[in-house]
Amino acid sequence: MNDIVCHDYFESLLQLLPNKDSNSTEALSWLKQLKADAIDQVGKQRLPTLRDEEWRFTDISPLTKLPYRPSLAVCNLQLADIEHLFLAETNNRLVFVDGHYVPELSDIIDNENLIVGNLSELLATQSSSIQPHLGQYAKFQENIFTAQNTAFLQDGALISIARNTSIAAPVHLLFIATQSEVTSYARCLLVGDTGSNVTFIEDFVALQEGAYVTNAVTEICLAANAQAKHYRIQRENNKAFHLANCAVSLAHASRYESINIALGAQISRFNFDAKLTDEAAECNIDGLTLIADKQLSDTHTNIDHLKPNGTSQQQHKCIIDDAAHAVFNGKIMVRPQAQQTNSAQSSRNLLLSSQAHVDTKPQLEIFADDVKCAHGATVGQLDHEELFYLQSRGLSENAARNLLTYAFGAEIINRIPISSLRQQLEQIVLKQTQSR
Repeated sequence: MNDIVCHDYFESLLQLLPNKDSNSTEALSWLKQLKADAIDQVGKQRLPTLRDEEWRFTDISPLTKLPYRPSLAVCNLQLADIEHLFLAETNNRLVFVDGHYVPELSDIIDNENLIVGNLSELLATQSSSIQPHLGQYAKFQENIFTAQNTAFLQDGALISIARNTSIAAPVHLLFIATQSEVTSYARCLLVGDTGSNVTFIEDFVALQEGAYVTNAVTEICLAANAQAKHYRIQRENNKAFHLANCAVSLAHASRYESINIALGAQISRFNFDAKLTDEAAECNIDGLTLIADKQLSDTHTNIDHLKPNGTSQQQHKCIIDDAAHAVFNGKIMVRPQAQQTNSAQSSRNLLLSSQAHVDTKPQLEIFADDVKCAHGATVGQLDHEELFYLQSRGLSENAARNLLTYAFGAEIINRIPISSLRQQLEQIVLKQTQSR
């Protein structure tokens, strides 16, 4: 185990195990065991280094220089401080400040077919429905960050949709960073029953400029014919470290769609793992990374087709400027039983400077013979003919470059149907491209 995890660190973990004075009735013994298993895994594992194949392009050694204490449950924010982050289309909003749920800033509308709230509070009444899912998809046996998140599990977002229920308004999960030199543990569990349909947004923002760590884990389970649309926005400050894991389980004819936008953080890593566990499941994921200066953004995805007639599609775009470094590793696995799989993957990368760097590796592992699968990657700069055309129409060279850069990223952003969120992102991207 690395020296970042010391005796005091383990003491803080052990204090988080449920006890007889909290919710630790016999009914929650499973949660105590889950945390104990996670603590055990933290002790057995070490931080990944460049010697590890899955991390060979992503040096997280600067992380060891930060104090590793958990964030404090202290919030000095008022509604007026964060109203500019709200989305007009949402009815339900859960706000977490430095990983801790703040009911005064949240807004939950009663709905008998939709359970939305703080995970730790709902354990008292929803334990039997939470237990089969919590910690079952994001495996912590080989991922120290998932293990740490599970060991420190307290507050988190729970979204549970009843059978054959369609929720029209998106659910907004807003994670706000206000403390420096701390680690915040964000957790989300979404369970969609048979035939359900929901849209939700994970939104990570910073209201301070110091260094900190966000360790986020999201688990999603969709039953037969369920649908979920998931929009994930990472706009931490440029001194932050953002380490996130998302795991999705898809049952028969279920459908999962997501768009992941990565804009902030000094170092960010997003691991996505989807398992299409039954026939006719569908997984569509798109991504956009926009980084500059010396930012490092790493996206690792794995779409695992386990049964026949599955469909998956992925397009990931990176815009890299200055001395920034982007990493994309996308794997599509087609198991022997997954005949008639239809899958496509694309990695497109735009380098805006001579020092910008991208490592991209789309890959297929196919063990079935009746499939339709394709993948590809491109790395390039702005098209000189397109620049010339725009300049011939009266635009300056700088304006032409900004317009083409914005258009490259806008293709992904325009797929977000939530107008207020799309407009926020368009302004952010436009501002960043114009400042180049």
